[in-house]
Amino acid sequence: MNLAELLHPLSFEGLGIALLCGAMVGMERQLCGKPAGIRTSALICIGSYVFTVVGGFIPGTVDPSRVVAQIVTGIGFIGAGVILARGDLVLGVTSASVIWVLAGVGILIGLDRSASAVILSAVTVIILVGVSFLERMFMGLRKGVYRRLRKGEQEGQG
Repeated sequence: MNLAELLHPLSFEGLGIALLCGAMVGMERQLCGKPAGIRTSALICIGSYVFTVVGGFIPGTVDPSRVVAQIVTGIGFIGAGVILARGDLVLGVTSASVIWVLAGVGILIGLDRSASAVILSAVTVIILVGVSFLERMFMGLRKGVYRRLRKGEQEGQG
């Protein structure tokens, strides 16, 4: 029995794409010093991929939407764990959103939609990097909570 047969119903291709997509998004998060870096992001993608594929191999009648719904529910608890309240500020919402998207990426890979998963991962990185760039270029985008947060971080409070 070879390794591919041992992995069945999973595939090296699916695991590799899940690892790549998770690492791509996780790299941006880690380089920016945010929660859910490379390891966490890759594991979320791989885990979502595994549950999606394995859910389709459960004997009997399995509704794929139920498997997806349970992944989304479970990932919500992980996302909630990275959200923190500091005074009147709520931090970590972007990281929680990224975790949610990464679960979607893993689900897409599990549903054999790898091209969509890679595109979604790239769009996610573009949004994260692009908005950070725009915030640095245009001070008006740092109003409200974002302005107070940046000021507190600069003063060593964050």
